[in-house]
Amino acid sequence: MADLFSASRAANIARAAPLAARMRPRRLSDYIGQEKVIGKGMLLRRLIEADRLGSVILYGPPGIGKTTLAEIIAHETKRRFIELSATASGVKELREVLEAARRRLEDDGQRTCLFIDEIHRFNKAQQDVLLPDVESGVIALIGATTQNPFFALTSALVSRSRIFEMESLSRENIAAVLQRAVADSDHGLGCEQVSLSPEALDFLVETSDGDARRALGALEIGVLSSSERPLRFSLEMARESVQRKAITYDSGDTHYDCASALIKSIRGSDSDAGLYWLARMLEGGEDVRFLTRRLVILASEDIGNADPRALVIAVATMQATEFVGLPECQLVLAQAVIYLALAPKSNACTVAIDAARRDVREKAVLPVPRHLQDKHYAGARRLGHGDGYEYAHDAPDGIAVQEYLGVEKRYYVPTDRGLERDLGERLAEIRRRLAQAVPLRSDSGPQ
Repeated sequence: MADLFSASRAANIARAAPLAARMRPRRLSDYIGQEKVIGKGMLLRRLIEADRLGSVILYGPPGIGKTTLAEIIAHETKRRFIELSATASGVKELREVLEAARRRLEDDGQRTCLFIDEIHRFNKAQQDVLLPDVESGVIALIGATTQNPFFALTSALVSRSRIFEMESLSRENIAAVLQRAVADSDHGLGCEQVSLSPEALDFLVETSDGDARRALGALEIGVLSSSERPLRFSLEMARESVQRKAITYDSGDTHYDCASALIKSIRGSDSDAGLYWLARMLEGGEDVRFLTRRLVILASEDIGNADPRALVIAVATMQATEFVGLPECQLVLAQAVIYLALAPKSNACTVAIDAARRDVREKAVLPVPRHLQDKHYAGARRLGHGDGYEYAHDAPDGIAVQEYLGVEKRYYVPTDRGLERDLGERLAEIRRRLAQAVPLRSDSGPQ
């Protein structure tokens, strides 16, 4: 219950709040960015305006306004806003909040918007506790997560929620947030007589990586650490305030997305893009063993026999990285990424083994021809194993003309790129020679 001093206490807390907290917009019309989510005519905006919220999951990187949007939604729909952090709340506290929401609805008709930050940190039991009250409409749940909800949340909760993916704020959005903070006398720095130089503004925008909280934090540090008034916030002050740029990198989506971008850039022969994604992962603290494993796989999957040296280099990179360690192994990794990106590409080996394994799984297993069966054990000769086998090294050109599979198959189809062009010519000659063996029975598989 409010007392005579509650307003004063609230004002004191508000004054102590950091700039990023003070500058949070209070109304939907003041919200900057995320036009694809809450722009005119977008689904979430229509749900808010129609007051048909239900359960909502806001998914995206930190500092883009998920908490702020949740508060605005509660305000716009005239709901009581209750905030929980999944890192600090257990089932007991969650049940108490849900029970209180139910009582408010029963006694006063007041609806509740329950905002759960980092909802992906709730375990299955905690997520399941939410389901009955979400389904019955006792609460409008808004969950915020930096992790892909389709992996981080239970299927039951995902199926009952609308998922909205929010993106990092654009450069224009960040610039607008900073300029508003400098001009706002009520909540921002308007009373501090601060002006931002264009160079400082560009620098803060660039280093924020679309994170408004990071940009406002750097601005506030620079202003509060200087006693000069009026203050011209310069590029040098911006650099000192930011210090070292923090890299947003986690073990979830960012890890897999950057790894995907690295592999696809190398596969696409873009060495510059490959180096960038390598640098992004190294700066984010990626495990170098993971990187080398991916490069070894790529060397066979995407280059193969077009340049067999690629696998040698990838394996050498793995060994050298283990031996040298960071930071020097970045040189080895960079060399490998450049070589693999520029090497001729072929997935013929990948296609070939996939087709062969599919035949083994889906078709009748072929018997080993009798002349190829093992004869190095007592009794093998009595069974006729190995009879008729021709030793390849006894043939003038090292090719023993005999059947090796029993059916006609063409799994490996070389490309005309790199060394594989030469291998293709030799393969054609070998297949021509082997066709002179005992006529093979046909097969309907890949040719």
